[in-house]
Amino acid sequence: MQIYVLIMVIYFIYRIVVKNNKQLEVLLACSYAIGAEVFFRMTKAYIFYETGKYLVIFFIILGFFYTSFNRKAIIYFLFLLLLVPAILVSFDLLSSDVNFRKSILFNLSGPICLAFSALFCYGRKVKMQEMLVIMDYFIFPLLATTVYVTFYNPDIQSVVTNTESNSALSGGYGPNQVATVLGLGSFMLLSRLFLPYKNKLVHFVMMFFLVAMAYRALLTFSRGGIYVAILMTLVFIISYYFSTGVLTKAKIALKLVGIAAVAIGIWFFTLVQTGGLIENRYVGKDALGREKGDITSGRGVLINTEIDAFKTNPVFGIGAGRMKEEFSEELGITSASHNEVSRMFSEHGLFGILALLLLVFSPIITKLSGRKNIFFLPFFIFWGLTIIHSSMRIAAPAFIYGLCLLNVQYVEKKDTIHRQQALKKR
Repeated sequence: MQIYVLIMVIYFIYRIVVKNNKQLEVLLACSYAIGAEVFFRMTKAYIFYETGKYLVIFFIILGFFYTSFNRKAIIYFLFLLLLVPAILVSFDLLSSDVNFRKSILFNLSGPICLAFSALFCYGRKVKMQEMLVIMDYFIFPLLATTVYVTFYNPDIQSVVTNTESNSALSGGYGPNQVATVLGLGSFMLLSRLFLPYKNKLVHFVMMFFLVAMAYRALLTFSRGGIYVAILMTLVFIISYYFSTGVLTKAKIALKLVGIAAVAIGIWFFTLVQTGGLIENRYVGKDALGREKGDITSGRGVLINTEIDAFKTNPVFGIGAGRMKEEFSEELGITSASHNEVSRMFSEHGLFGILALLLLVFSPIITKLSGRKNIFFLPFFIFWGLTIIHSSMRIAAPAFIYGLCLLNVQYVEKKDTIHRQQALKKR
């Protein structure tokens, strides 16, 4: 698998250097990298844990050698500057036995990856067909992921003994991260049900994988990625429905009936395969059907600790990467809340709040300025909710945030001119 990663990197470098459409090639390379990140992690393909994020940054820097960036994107340089004070605080306060470089990079590789993605994508124009290809390059490695987790442990009932997140059904890796990427992949494939592949055989195969991907995402017993995918789907369908004509609305309504039937079928099949435990997981009960006292699986306590840390250091925060020390001192555990919002509050203080506000309002202002992107709301929701339940442990939220900033062209100008000329002749 390490050889495969090396071949993949060389292949995309070659495409970026040789192909004419540098912008598209960079986006395809980044999309494939984030789609494959979790698969590469679970198969021990990476030498460094954060390689996925480093690859996205590398491909974007390579792209900047061939393409410029929008001057208005300079605001994301400000975002990076807002992270600096907490780094300086950490430099003074981190204990001597903590590796400064690893501690800082591990916590800031996600935000840095996001900043580079935003700098590259801000205001760039892509055709709708190109946008769909970018999504396909994310989906391709997820097909391999789905097959891998299926064969990793085919005997489902032998490993489902409680309602906790199940790594055995997640390829031996973190269920939260697997559910997150499979949920995102399921959304992207479902969007192709409304924006179908031209080749009918390809379309049929992809719809089969949509069902398989959604099923395996459920089997992880991790709820965050599932909830986010469902919300993204609802928002996309509503947006798409109200942007189409009467005939298309009727087709959408018919497809919704099919989606509901398949979704119910997947749920009941999963229910049978897990002996009913999947239902207990989603209603907040344990394996014996008893109500759980803490539906947040202990994260509420961690978040409260982060809020207390913010109260004691509201301006500069306690320092980047220092919450693990705080959890160890206050709670006697080595864990993380996996909530990027509360972490930015506690570790970066007021500067973290300003950085988050910048990330929230910048794409919204971009959208209100007239930029078109039918995937804006679903992708923005994915970024916002994923960093709350999974932080930025994977590169997907960072790059998907960048895709929110793209300006999608639905009809080419040349086509519009030709149509207008044809109408005049008639």
